[in-house]
Amino acid sequence: MIPRLLSSLLLISACFAQTSPTYAERLGWKKGDRVLILHMDDAGMSYDSNAGIERVLEDGVARSLSVMMPCPWVPEMVHYLKAHPDTDAGLHLTLTSEWKEYRWGPLAGVSIVPGLVDNEGALWSSVAAVVSRATPDEVEREIRAQLERAERMGFHPTHIDSHMGTLFATPEFLERYVRLGMDHQIPVMLPGGHDTYIQADMKSPEAAVAQMQALGERLWRAGLPVLDDLHNTSYGWKPPKGLTEPELQRWRTGMYEKTLLQLKPGITMVIMHCTSPTEVFPHISDSGDLRKADMLAMVDPEFRKFLDREGFIVTTWRELMERRKAARPRSLTENSR
Repeated sequence: MIPRLLSSLLLISACFAQTSPTYAERLGWKKGDRVLILHMDDAGMSYDSNAGIERVLEDGVARSLSVMMPCPWVPEMVHYLKAHPDTDAGLHLTLTSEWKEYRWGPLAGVSIVPGLVDNEGALWSSVAAVVSRATPDEVEREIRAQLERAERMGFHPTHIDSHMGTLFATPEFLERYVRLGMDHQIPVMLPGGHDTYIQADMKSPEAAVAQMQALGERLWRAGLPVLDDLHNTSYGWKPPKGLTEPELQRWRTGMYEKTLLQLKPGITMVIMHCTSPTEVFPHISDSGDLRKADMLAMVDPEFRKFLDREGFIVTTWRELMERRKAARPRSLTENSR
């Protein structure tokens, strides 16, 4: 009886989500608008990561990024952000250190968060290791330490999100993540709308979507904007071997075009990893080609034409928060019903 009741409630929730306004509409966009945050992860991870992101910011269409505060090249990226203060830059809250030879440790200190640290003194290399060894309190101490370092450097993030999705791995971690955003009035990357696209990547999507929708409404009531959906598949697009740079660019652009056409109306964050790999990057990771492909797609004039032709609206977390502040009087009326 209980599983049948749960299924019925989820079905009702899904039907309601299809007829209720999207978060894009609640933020002032028109019904049917497809609004994108083209978002570059892993700023500060390496020189090559910063170079690729900065090239796209100056020559391409992606306008949002997030910084991995425990990583070695954070100072260079923060100096760039200070020179370009209107950049949409958030925190890529980092609880893992996944590469074999290139690693980083927690900012809170090993003695403060011992459950987050492996025998090399670095953060664990996998999400599963963090889940099995770290407590929610340790997770909260570390993500707050990362925000504190950013603020100490004069970097005031426009949003927060989660490296490798670690903060989405357990309900307890997710609660600390959401609470950090609400406590500091910083927008939280969380797909709390219809979640049509991301469900294809989810395990037990019905339960996960119901949880995200409930958290989305909680963030909205706290005065923060919420995503309708998440496009997080590009890291799995392994480039064919032997492509020239123009061929690599055209192939990757085609992948983005094909998948973006599948998106439903609302605000969708599109995650990518734009990098300009030097001869050093292969010593960090074997993902250089796919990261370079992301960078090339975002500076491709044909991709810009595609976005214009299909009527996509490119926005930022900064704009979302400005619109959420403007929508607050109306939201108070909605919440009193």
